[in-house]
Amino acid sequence: MNEQTRNKNISFGIIAGISATVVIASGTLAWFMTQTPNTSTTNTTSSQTIKNPTQQLNSQAQQEQTANIYWLRTKDQGLDLVSQPLKIAATQPDKVLEKAFTTLFAGPTQGTDSTTIPPGTKLLGIIVKNNNIEVNLSEQFTSGGGSTSMIGRLGQIVYTATTLNPQGEVYIQVNGKPLEVLGGEGVEIEQPLTRKKFNKNYPL
Repeated sequence: MNEQTRNKNISFGIIAGISATVVIASGTLAWFMTQTPNTSTTNTTSSQTIKNPTQQLNSQAQQEQTANIYWLRTKDQGLDLVSQPLKIAATQPDKVLEKAFTTLFAGPTQGTDSTTIPPGTKLLGIIVKNNNIEVNLSEQFTSGGGSTSMIGRLGQIVYTATTLNPQGEVYIQVNGKPLEVLGGEGVEIEQPLTRKKFNKNYPL
């Protein structure tokens, strides 16, 4: 009987020791797991950090538009309207055209291009409504030059105003009043003006 009791005590002791070892090992493993960085979260953050510059570039590109301003260039015995692309940091049509006209009135930067728009001409206002573009200019626009000069500057205004909408209709005002006659030679203006109407009625 003593021998059986002793064997049972040894068996229980071994089982108890093994159980204690398992408990300790499990606790140690759980502690290590809590100390290990979450690689999934780290990778996600890194991925987002890499994508941010691209998102910023796309946002900037969406806030820009390319407009064309129009100069005059000698061609054979007459003049030709030539475009100059201009990137403008704006999305609203009136703001884009306002910047385009400001650059146009500052004069050409390329030696082969010219303008017949008189110095000092200013944009007093511009309104874009659907297919209509209303351009209000200062009185300097009507001063100086013969019929060729008048037609040339008229074409510059019409084509620049319709850079975002080539089918648009342009209404030109001077000091808030509709322009009916341009210059001392009396170039009659039939409004609204379109590119098609300009090419037909006012050949350069």
